[in-house]
Amino acid sequence: MRFSIGRGKKISQIPIVQIRPRSIRQRKNYSADQMQELALSVRRHGILEPVLVRRTDSNEYELISGERRLRAAAMCGKKKIPCIVFDCSPREAAVYALSENIQRCPLDPFEEADSISAMIKHYGLNRTEVSARLGKKASLVAQRLNLLRFTGDEKDIITKYRLTDRHALALLRLNDIIRRKMALSEIIERGLNVSQTEEYISGILKNKKTEHSRRQKKCPVIKDIKILENTINKAVDTIRSSGIRASSTQTENDEFVEYTVRIPKSPRNIDKKVSA
Repeated sequence: MRFSIGRGKKISQIPIVQIRPRSIRQRKNYSADQMQELALSVRRHGILEPVLVRRTDSNEYELISGERRLRAAAMCGKKKIPCIVFDCSPREAAVYALSENIQRCPLDPFEEADSISAMIKHYGLNRTEVSARLGKKASLVAQRLNLLRFTGDEKDIITKYRLTDRHALALLRLNDIIRRKMALSEIIERGLNVSQTEEYISGILKNKKTEHSRRQKKCPVIKDIKILENTINKAVDTIRSSGIRASSTQTENDEFVEYTVRIPKSPRNIDKKVSA
C-alpha cells in the first residue's frame, strides 16, 4: 500500500473543526487519566507528531490516525493541529489506521475484532488479505473474529476486569450463554489466571460430557420399561377379553418399577356373557 504526500505541504496546520473522525473507529475506550496527561503534555510542549488525515470529497478532512492527539488538542483549546495529508482511498485509510493503532497503542481484543470485522464487511477484504496487510497470522485474525460471539454484556465484563484474550477464548469453548456467564463470574471471583481458567473450563466440559453419557445410558432402560409396560397391559387385556376380570397396578420409586397383575380364582369373577 502506498500513500503520497502533496509536494510542498508535508505538514499542514489544519483547523480542528475541519477534521471529522472516521465513520468506523478502531478505538472506543479512552482512559480519562491518560487523556488528562496527554492534554497536559500538549499544553506544555505542543503536538510533537502530526496526525494523519485524508481529504474528502466535501473538501474537509477525515482522520486516519491520531484521535487521542486530536482530542487532547481540543481539550487544550487549540484551534489548529499539525497534519500530514495522505492521498488514499477510504479502504486504504481503514487498513492503515488499524495497523497504526495496533503498533502505537494496542487496541483491546474486542476493539481489534470489531475493526477487522468492519474491514471485511465494508471494504470487501477477506481474512487472508486482512492478515497480510496487518502482518498478522491468519489464525490470530480468526481468533479475533471469534471473539464477536460474546454478548455485549460479556464483552463489557471481560474488559472491565481486564481478562486476557486467552481467558476469552477459553470461555468460548462453552456454547451455552448461561453456562458461560456463570463460568465468567466464577473466574473473576476466584481470580483465575489463564492456565487455571483453561483447566476450569475443561472440567465443566468433562462433567457435561459425563452427564450426557449417563443420560444416553438411561434412555434404553426407560425405553425397555415402556415396552414391558405395554406388553403387560396387552396381556391383561387378552385375559379380560376371555371373560376373566383381571386387573393390574403399577408403582415405582428411585430404584425400581413394580407391576402387580391380579387374576381371580373364583368362577364368580368370570364374565359369563363373554365366555359363553
